[in-house]
Amino acid sequence: MIDRYSRPRMARIWSEHNRFQKWLEVEILAAEALARMGEVPRSVVARIRKRARFDIERIGEIEKEVRHEMIAFLSAVAESVGDDARYLHLGLTSSDVMDTALAAQFKEASALLIEDVRDLMRVLKQIAFKYKKQAMIGRTHGVHAEPITFGLKLALWYEETERNLARLERASEEVCVGKISGAVGTFAQVSPRVEAYVCKKMGLKPEPVSNQVVQRDRHALFFATLAIIGSSLEKFAVEIRHLQRTEVREAQEPFTEGQKGSSAMPHKRNPILSENVSGLARLMRSYAAAALENIPLWHERDISHSSVERVIAPDATIVLDFMLARMTYILKNLSVYPEAMRRNLQRTGGAIFSERVLLRLVDKGLARDRAYRIVQRLALRLGNDGGDLKQELFKDTEIRRYLSTREIERLCDLDDYLKNVDYIFRRVFH
Repeated sequence: MIDRYSRPRMARIWSEHNRFQKWLEVEILAAEALARMGEVPRSVVARIRKRARFDIERIGEIEKEVRHEMIAFLSAVAESVGDDARYLHLGLTSSDVMDTALAAQFKEASALLIEDVRDLMRVLKQIAFKYKKQAMIGRTHGVHAEPITFGLKLALWYEETERNLARLERASEEVCVGKISGAVGTFAQVSPRVEAYVCKKMGLKPEPVSNQVVQRDRHALFFATLAIIGSSLEKFAVEIRHLQRTEVREAQEPFTEGQKGSSAMPHKRNPILSENVSGLARLMRSYAAAALENIPLWHERDISHSSVERVIAPDATIVLDFMLARMTYILKNLSVYPEAMRRNLQRTGGAIFSERVLLRLVDKGLARDRAYRIVQRLALRLGNDGGDLKQELFKDTEIRRYLSTREIERLCDLDDYLKNVDYIFRRVFH
């Protein structure tokens, strides 16, 4: 399990102190708005801002008696403010304060996550260009397919991460919405001008229409976006785990001096960092599922969403913050083995060039099915008996009726497979 305090900046956002501080900020800004409207003396707001304090232990003591966290909070603040406390929470309901403060916490958390994603993108771009022309075998179903480059694999990850950045920015905008509209959202006891003022000061948008709460489809989108990002990170992690397998060993995650891979087998170098990312992605998806369950509340609201959000809001953002930092570290310190990539490219004896031979035969006038069967016969023989496709093509009398020596040489040219790498990079890194 992740220690929340291993990510101190994110953990501080979800600390009790920051939560209550945000509540206090909402309350004072609401009073300030009322003062600007002439409904509260301006001198009162100045005194409240100067005196208002809270003590977390004292809030807890009061809550044991009143069984209501917002009342306990307001009572604790009133002890520091004195008689002026009667100007706090005028026309407000608990969710006005809680949901607006929660949006402010999401705003802070999103800023850190966006920074994390951009850090990952910088590393991906750097190593994508470093290995832009490093040829390796592409695999489908785990089986050798056709040549690609390691840089292309990383460019694909970069493009996906860029999409995730855009998704995160949109989801942050969607969830950073405040609400100061009263008990059931009708502004019956508080002016919309108060909501507008508070939200502007806190860098939030007002919810166009609410009941007692900001609607939880907004939050569900945010958590679903975090889950998508987590799943992308797992995708990268799974690939690294595959590439680190002994039979492949084309890349390995960092293994620090003094690190040990197994309590029993000294030779082991296990991809534990990537495996951690894979495991945590499962948590991220579970948080998204919980957020979806929070959408259908009773009537103008119930409180069933609250207990869920107290867990998933800090946990999901802290976990994703950790995952992004971990994947950035893995990729920045990744060991890449070009010689192993070259060796694996040759493992099938050139069978990877079969599609080009097939297409050339079709171009010569053969029916596709017949051309396919001719090439398949040769390629499968390599898989069973070993050998080299180019040599088999040279020797096969049926093939030689259609293809010259020069044509066969050209069809088995690795570089020709990678001629559009620069074009793809220009599309990705525009």
